[in-house]
Amino acid sequence: MTSIRLLKGHGTGNDFVIVPDHDGALDLSEEQVRLLCDRHRGIGGDGVLRVVRVGADAEARALAALDPGAAEAQWFMDYRNADGSIAEMCGNGIRVFAQYLASAGLVGGQFDVLTRGGTRALLAAGPAGEWIVAMGQASRLPFIPAVTAHGGATASALSVLEIPNPHVVIKVVDEAALEALDLTVAPSVRPPLPHGQNVEFVAITGPRALTMRVHERGVGETLSCGTGICAAAIAASDHAPKVSPSTWPSVLSPSSDPELWTVTVPGGVCTVELRSDGEVLLHGPAVLVAELTVSSEWLGAA
Repeated sequence: MTSIRLLKGHGTGNDFVIVPDHDGALDLSEEQVRLLCDRHRGIGGDGVLRVVRVGADAEARALAALDPGAAEAQWFMDYRNADGSIAEMCGNGIRVFAQYLASAGLVGGQFDVLTRGGTRALLAAGPAGEWIVAMGQASRLPFIPAVTAHGGATASALSVLEIPNPHVVIKVVDEAALEALDLTVAPSVRPPLPHGQNVEFVAITGPRALTMRVHERGVGETLSCGTGICAAAIAASDHAPKVSPSTWPSVLSPSSDPELWTVTVPGGVCTVELRSDGEVLLHGPAVLVAELTVSSEWLGAA
């Protein structure tokens, strides 16, 4: 019986199965991804991070050929949601991806990773396991759908944007209202976005602070969502009174006046750095929990 080496990790509670496939030998099906992410019959996770060299994967080579920023990217993050569907990017997942590469001695403290949403720069920061991700710029969409949480009232979205995953951000009155939401069922979004959407509910808790819960497409409610954290901070900033700029230094972006937002989710806390040039940086932790092997026969039977 042959076996496949896997790892488990999380970023602020958003957990992933990591599949090292450096030479591109695996072709994971939707069924196999669902099995790996099954919390009762598999390992359990909100998604799968397949780690493959750009040159060893046909899709990655095609993406790199279209991305002028991909010249230095040696690794491709093939990210799948728990239901087997493909997502453009994952802000928590890419930190876990980076933590795996660094722990395996495959990268230094600053490097690029190719994703379906474009190339992302990463920088190791602060204590071990802390990363800064250059998330790119958000695209604000010009329509406001109506959103109804299960058993709740309908509200208009605060903002709709892509970074690059699609997000609908809703503001609630306070943290008590946030806690009372039933997100065991996907919120109704009318009209829905063409490729589905993550829905973030946020309560503003300070001048540059918010608390968030999220229902993620292809997964359900998760303890955290990295791109959603960025979307929530951008939406809150767009509708908030401006305060004096911070002097937080940044290696990944040259702006000298970043606007910093602290975002608390059920799984922890991240910081979003909004730059004056529109660039968004995500600061947060990544943890590798375990290394394990599974039977290739078990996975192949999916």
